[in-house]
Amino acid sequence: MLTMDFPGSRALIEAIDAAVAKPTTHELTDSLRRSLCQMIREQTVTLPPCVFEANPEHYARRELYRSEEHGYAVVAMTWGPGQGTPIHDHDGMWCVEGVWNGALEIVQYELIEHDAQRYCFQAVGSIQAGTGSAGSLIPPHEYHSIRNPSDDAVTVSLHVYSGPMTRCSVFNPLPEDRWYGRDVRQLGLDRVH
Repeated sequence: MLTMDFPGSRALIEAIDAAVAKPTTHELTDSLRRSLCQMIREQTVTLPPCVFEANPEHYARRELYRSEEHGYAVVAMTWGPGQGTPIHDHDGMWCVEGVWNGALEIVQYELIEHDAQRYCFQAVGSIQAGTGSAGSLIPPHEYHSIRNPSDDAVTVSLHVYSGPMTRCSVFNPLPEDRWYGRDVRQLGLDRVH
């Protein structure tokens, strides 16, 4: 279901539908990552103007499309200057994320150990992703944080999830080094207009 029609939306949906037909998750995410990079760089898709409007209180999540046939969801995220996330997961879903404009700093983490109350993470890589770049997260390697490193510019990214992303686990630092407490966060959507 298309939330709002926008130039190139059909081409975007066709590219995602072709990717989800791939036989493995790795092939699917590779195909989708390549398609997103190409569409962003060639400007074959024009996202709705509302996705470029930052919310001063939190990064904005606007669902643009949900496939009734394949189940995936397409969400545009708008990151105001300095806005970001704590370490979080994707509730077991694969995801491909493309930077539409601006830049994001993405830090990936490996779960080293955990007990019933605490989780120990180690940062295993950090990238500055600029306009036209895309990456993927495939469980169990889904722990990461995202941040707009700019002091004055808005960043927009497009996220394709294997299903509707309605919740995730977030991990908040504990006093012990590299240990975090886990909370389940229900995720809302900002209005598309």
